[in-house]
Amino acid sequence: MSEPALFHDVVRNRHSVRSFLPLPVPDALIRAVVEDAQHAPSNCNTQPWQVHIVSGAKRDALSRAILADDDAGRYTPDFGFAIDDYPGAYWQRARDQGAAYYQALGVSREAYEERRTVARFNLGFFGAPHVALLFMPDVGDNVRVAGDIGMYGQTFLLSLTAHGLGGIPQTMLGLYAGTIRHVLGINPASKLLFGMSFGYPDADAAANRYRIGKAAIEESTTFHA
Repeated sequence: MSEPALFHDVVRNRHSVRSFLPLPVPDALIRAVVEDAQHAPSNCNTQPWQVHIVSGAKRDALSRAILADDDAGRYTPDFGFAIDDYPGAYWQRARDQGAAYYQALGVSREAYEERRTVARFNLGFFGAPHVALLFMPDVGDNVRVAGDIGMYGQTFLLSLTAHGLGGIPQTMLGLYAGTIRHVLGINPASKLLFGMSFGYPDADAAANRYRIGKAAIEESTTFHA
């Protein structure tokens, strides 16, 4: 048995994977990741995450339905989201990430149709054989519950990395919440926050060879003494 990865290495090796091998992940390994994620913290131990993992033929049907909605301009989000709502440095970081991604793929800023094609890779789950969809109950203003879901998602992503897998959190999938509920038969009372495509990373893909830097801690952390 190989030595367990150090937490320091897992955190720094985790990155958003945007191209996957078509090889399915064994059920036992998926379950191991889910069991790790189940240990995520939550307010008063409420554990409000409602996780739907979609694979195989159902995964393919779901992707087709979402792509059809995108073609029709039909969106059914449970929560609003627009990257342009971010002010200042936050918006600039998003802009820089997008520029680095498209540059890695060799897509110019002026190539609008190519950029749309690349954006739609989200809706095919970047070729990943599995997607985890994170639903939540509608509680108050939803801020506390959404925070809990975020901690679950991060734990899930770190566990993927520790197990030699990769994943990517996808807010874009939340734009099709109604369609996803319909295809999977999920109660409308459950609200979709985001999804995470996952599987074995394609190490040779251009989308996985670039890295985006992180801000210095001085930009986000204030120490009081």
